[in-house]
Amino acid sequence: MPYSRNRDYVGFVARMVPGTTTFLFTLLSLLPFPVPSFGSIAPSFALMAVFHWTVYRPDLLPPGAVFVAGLLLDLLNGTPYVGLSALALLLVRTAVLNQRRIFSHRPFSVLWLGFFGATAGAFALEWAFVSLMQVEFLAPRPFVFQTLITAACFPIGSYVLALAHRAMPALSA
Repeated sequence: MPYSRNRDYVGFVARMVPGTTTFLFTLLSLLPFPVPSFGSIAPSFALMAVFHWTVYRPDLLPPGAVFVAGLLLDLLNGTPYVGLSALALLLVRTAVLNQRRIFSHRPFSVLWLGFFGATAGAFALEWAFVSLMQVEFLAPRPFVFQTLITAACFPIGSYVLALAHRAMPALSA
């Protein structure tokens, strides 16, 4: 009986890894990178986590957790459109979930290209929404640059998430 209780606890810890890393990556997304001529632009590490876990373990990162991560990102960022990041993350999750067979068990370059597409789509949605809400055509340059910065940081984020993912079977064994 004690063995079973310990195994249940370890399994619980393993199931918490995707949600925990997503929320940690959400907080990391709040750290600005000073970029000359742009002010501060932060890569969306939250988007990296949602993409990774949707490809590899979507069962352990439910839509509710993705929504809360996006809402937390908007609230802590102080953005005027609370819920926009949650919507973007949920749409990325849905799109990746429908196409995950393309990404799983493929070379990293395929995963990176898919992430770039998801990032471009998410930031294009945010740009279009903010432009509509402000009733003016906003310059797309900051959104494009944030897309490129986020995609450029993906190998680092993906590596950290892969380490956490590899640690999960050891936790649940």
